[in-house]
Amino acid sequence: MKLRRPIEGTLVKPSLTPALLALAVIAVAVLSACSAKPAPEPLRAVRTTEIRYDRQQETNRYFGSVQARYEVDQAFRVGGKVVTRKVDVGQKVRQGDILAVLDATDYKLALEAAQQQFTAAQAQAQQAQSDRDRLNALKGDGSVSPSDDEKAQSHAQTTRATAEAEARKLELARNRLEYTTLRASQDGVVTSVKFEVGQVVAEGQPIVSIAKDGEPEIVVNVPEDQLAAFKASTYTAALTSVPDQPFEVVLRELSPQAAATTRTFRARLRPATPRQLPLGASATLAVQRPVAQSAAAAVPAAAITQNAGQPAVWIVRRDGSEPTGTVQLLGVTVHAYRNDEVLVSGPSAGEMVVTAGVQKMAPGLRVALPSPTSNLEAKQAAQ
Repeated sequence: MKLRRPIEGTLVKPSLTPALLALAVIAVAVLSACSAKPAPEPLRAVRTTEIRYDRQQETNRYFGSVQARYEVDQAFRVGGKVVTRKVDVGQKVRQGDILAVLDATDYKLALEAAQQQFTAAQAQAQQAQSDRDRLNALKGDGSVSPSDDEKAQSHAQTTRATAEAEARKLELARNRLEYTTLRASQDGVVTSVKFEVGQVVAEGQPIVSIAKDGEPEIVVNVPEDQLAAFKASTYTAALTSVPDQPFEVVLRELSPQAAATTRTFRARLRPATPRQLPLGASATLAVQRPVAQSAAAAVPAAAITQNAGQPAVWIVRRDGSEPTGTVQLLGVTVHAYRNDEVLVSGPSAGEMVVTAGVQKMAPGLRVALPSPTSNLEAKQAAQ
């Protein structure tokens, strides 16, 4: 076989295998990856609040309930077995409405007996008076001795007094029969019923409570150590069912004596403007008192951390006009704790304090500050 020699002056193309091509591609990719710069890590965003040494309001909250100013516990004025019950809890009643009725059999018998005794006493009084009149007619001829005259006069007076006493007993028996029907003493709402048909109740035992409608009050218990501040405060109440509808209330009564069991003082507050409130509803009373000094600023409780066992906060130093800053740990003095805030001093007015994520801060850490729009939205959401 003859080999064909390449023609002189022509270019021979080398043939690359697929394996060589794959190695070339991998090498190019590795070189590109080594030459690329890593993306910078984004700054941690923080939420801040500004230190303000304004006049602060000290706010305490008390849990209470809505009660009527006038509430009467009604009872039968006689004892007996209940045969009729006319009311239920929550029912509105008018003055004179029947609430319950007792078995009146025994009281009817007592009334009949009193009637008979009164009739007998009247007859005796009339007979004694007739005897007295006859003796007076015989006194002129001397046939009646002074002793007999005195006895007749005394007997007439005694029987007359006895008849009057029996008349009072008859009236009392008639009243006791009427007392077997219990009637409402005032207009209002039935707040409690403590009896059932067939139950035997004692005389004077409270069985029905009626609250006068139209004058509701907020009733709370005030601890002894907060009593002085409570008196010099302003008050706002809100029902638990509608907490977004607060209303002003006025202190009407503060008990001068502490309760024996809780050692608290009961306060009763009425709405500043008359309004209807559901009796028995739960309510929250906000008591606000201006702080005499303005040496402390209010910061959220979540902003407080510790430095060597002492309270501290993270302060953000802004980097010029950029929306970034560097955090620094600053010790503070705690003056008082409130529900969700702490009164502190130490930072300068106008400094920015980190209020969320304080556990992830470190000295010198650069952070991203929120825009003014974000701060405004956060304040509106908090309100």
